[in-house]
Amino acid sequence: MLTVPLACCCGTAGCSLCCGCCPKIRQSRSTRFMYALYFILVSVLCCIMMSQTVANEMKEHVLNKSTKRLRCQQIPFYEDICKGIKAGDTCEKLVGYSAVYRVCFGMACFFFIFCILTLNINNSKSCRAYIHNGFWFFKLLLLGAMCSGAFFIPDQETFLKAWRYVGAIGAFLFIGIQLILLVEFAHKWNKNWTAGTTHNKLWYAALSLVTLIMYSIAAGGLILMAVFYTQKDGCMENKILLGVNGGLCVLISLVAISPCVQNRQPHSGLLQSGLISCYVTYLTFSALSSKPVKEDPGAHGKNVTICVPDFGQDLYRDENLVTGLGTTLLFACILYSCLTSTTRSSSDALQGRHAAPELEVARCCFCFGPYGEDTEDPQNMKEGPGVIYDEKRSTVYSYSYFHGVFFLASLYVMMTVTNWFNYESAYIETFFSGSPSIFWVKMASCWVCVLLYLWTLVAPLCCPSRQFYV
Repeated sequence: MLTVPLACCCGTAGCSLCCGCCPKIRQSRSTRFMYALYFILVSVLCCIMMSQTVANEMKEHVLNKSTKRLRCQQIPFYEDICKGIKAGDTCEKLVGYSAVYRVCFGMACFFFIFCILTLNINNSKSCRAYIHNGFWFFKLLLLGAMCSGAFFIPDQETFLKAWRYVGAIGAFLFIGIQLILLVEFAHKWNKNWTAGTTHNKLWYAALSLVTLIMYSIAAGGLILMAVFYTQKDGCMENKILLGVNGGLCVLISLVAISPCVQNRQPHSGLLQSGLISCYVTYLTFSALSSKPVKEDPGAHGKNVTICVPDFGQDLYRDENLVTGLGTTLLFACILYSCLTSTTRSSSDALQGRHAAPELEVARCCFCFGPYGEDTEDPQNMKEGPGVIYDEKRSTVYSYSYFHGVFFLASLYVMMTVTNWFNYESAYIETFFSGSPSIFWVKMASCWVCVLLYLWTLVAPLCCPSRQFYV
């Protein structure tokens, strides 16, 4: 009875023996799903380590030690285990930002090792490809050993200080990749739909409608933020930021349709700038909602919250609900960013490889090929019980690039969960109550996104001898 579960843990072929009744799944997708599952497990562990409730329980064990009424005495050899793993007398070092740094160090090393092992894999039948696509039980053991081994690194203070800067650099690189791909997505969208106008004029109506919707969302969002996040007297910082970001949206729109840009890039238009304006509006809202709450003494000596919506003052009453929903949405967004950033088309975009405009075939769902994203021709696929081997001839995505993105995502999770540079007072329960670090990281991301888009517009003017396909 144990042979089938063990086979499922070691490879994909064994899973097909016990999953005949399950829907068929592509081998490439199942592999990415398993790595994403490992990523989620470690991320959830990091949230538990940053929980103030768990930390208080650890402190309570320490305070009650003299009374000999410790709950931990219910666990045999609890103190010996804690001392053996160098986690303190009652394992108090297993919580807090330092514990998250160590665990994320292990996860980052895990993905970095596989990034190196899978370099230049083009054949799914090679030995290294088999390592990437199977042996899940042993990979889980390896991941657990790396996360645990980080607690035994000598000179922990020096390690944590150095790793903090490495994490910040990696997290900013992860954000940069997402912004580059967003700008690339905007250009690809406009180029694909514009290609359809040569055969069907209805594509003009689709372009106009979507552009109008996006500009309406951007303008409406900025107006609503001006109403709810500013007041007649005060909130000058919010007013300046809204004015600057609104002005940037107008700037990129004017540059996109300027004659000099249109001469060099006929495919540039308001659709791209409208999408970037929507994203700028979203980041502005996200930044303002992450800003620390300010209170002023009001009437009758009662503190009044300023520069936030009136209905927002009661949003954090149920901290457990806010923390649970917020954390779920946060990691869902991170995981979505990881998976969409690891496709073959995303890898090609980051390396500057683009399809020529005349080869574009207009589709409503232009992100996916005729048979789905990053898949082989169906004639080249091989089907098995429960598994579709869609990498029969070659890999459908870059293995090394896939692990590289998850390596950077591990650093991004580490910095995000520990509240970036306000790590010493960070707890997951107070993560959504506002932080200056998170506020400025989001505002900086907003401005970098605008600069990247502007560069794609003016780059052909600065480098006239180079061919650009955006």
